[in-house]
Amino acid sequence: MVGGTTGSTSPVLEENARAKVNLTLRVIGRRVDGYHDLESVVAFADCADRLTLDAGGDLSLTATGPRAQECGDTADNLVIKAARLLGERVEGLTFGRFALDKHLPVAAGIGGGSADAAAALRLLVRANNLEMDDPRVLEVARLTGADVPVCVPSHACVMTGVGENLLPLSIPRLPCVMVNPRVPVATKDVFKELGLKNGELRVGVKDVLKRATWPNEGGSLDAWIDALNAGTNDLEAPALKVEPVIDTVLSALRGAEGVRLARMSGSGATCFALFGNDTDAQRAAGAIQLAHPLWWVHSGALS
Repeated sequence: MVGGTTGSTSPVLEENARAKVNLTLRVIGRRVDGYHDLESVVAFADCADRLTLDAGGDLSLTATGPRAQECGDTADNLVIKAARLLGERVEGLTFGRFALDKHLPVAAGIGGGSADAAAALRLLVRANNLEMDDPRVLEVARLTGADVPVCVPSHACVMTGVGENLLPLSIPRLPCVMVNPRVPVATKDVFKELGLKNGELRVGVKDVLKRATWPNEGGSLDAWIDALNAGTNDLEAPALKVEPVIDTVLSALRGAEGVRLARMSGSGATCFALFGNDTDAQRAAGAIQLAHPLWWVHSGALS
């Protein structure tokens, strides 16, 4: 969408960078190249960063907002990395001035940096009259980070491989509460704690061949919660060893009135809980925020 204009004739383009939530996450094994094969049901939240692009001129990024200080050096930001990689593949690519309004916690297991990079790619596609399915855009998404390909469409899906294979899902609106204890957790530390060697499978061959089945299009909230309850997050146990406060977060969510499912997202430390309705979710979020005023708490929905 168009967010306004500058003194030039080019509009300032805007994109939301929605938080990613891993409803399930299974680690199949570690490949010989060191990357981990995953299988994850991914949904997207209604909380987001906001990224704008004032197209034209040199590439730059400024960050504002409540989480801006957590971004570190903007020169190392994934927004800049994605833009530079695309510029190496598209001759004469129009860059411009990116401005990031940062609200999502970083190193939090909800793909905040990846969502920002994906938003940057969508903005550059629009500014340069490219197509989202341009092989160069898809390649850059993969090279920028494992979560960037799923964040580009920001649509519920089953994500497999190292994040490059996406099977769209039709899920109902899922009332939820998301909580982050404001403690960063490095993904590499969690995988190190998981301890898989190169070429090591975590599950048996028969388990790899057996794919979980999910409700068909139009499946009810109850059907989805039942199906998701049969899943797991294989990174939860190692993440608890890296950062024990995650257990406190999960206990707070699992003790909430009306909770239907509580689990960690990604490699942590953000955890989520699903509820049968918005009222229960909002009540739980209020109680948790009151008990833990320094935590980041969001009440909303996944879709």
